[in-house]
Amino acid sequence: MKRIFLLCLLFVSLTVVAQHRDEKEIRAVLGKQVVAWNRGDLPGFMEGYWKSDSLMFIGSKGLEYGWQDILGNYEKAYPDTVAMGKLTFNLLHVKRLSPEYYYVVGKWHLARTKGDQGGHFNLLFRKIRGRWVIVSDHSS
Repeated sequence: MKRIFLLCLLFVSLTVVAQHRDEKEIRAVLGKQVVAWNRGDLPGFMEGYWKSDSLMFIGSKGLEYGWQDILGNYEKAYPDTVAMGKLTFNLLHVKRLSPEYYYVVGKWHLARTKGDQGGHFNLLFRKIRGRWVIVSDHSS
């Protein structure tokens, strides 16, 4: 009985450590996106997304698919660093759904000379080939 208890305790401990590591990696992805955005690097910002035609983005214009198309939309909407402003994220909720998926809810804010902009987002992260990437983004 003692051996079973110790094995269960070890399993729970390893799971907690893995969850902490995964959440830290997800927060790092978002942090890298903020840094890339704030230096005017939209392709660098997009590195946090799954580079796939199946990437899904829901925004004010509706549902869009595909990494390249979403990058193109960002480039049209934010043609220069003045339009891009300075980005900040405020994470409100980071929840593990499974070892392969995380759900993230937060606020985004752009401080801009032509007027600030902001809203909320929810992201679905998936671990693909050992790397956490956004596979679905709903921003408003």
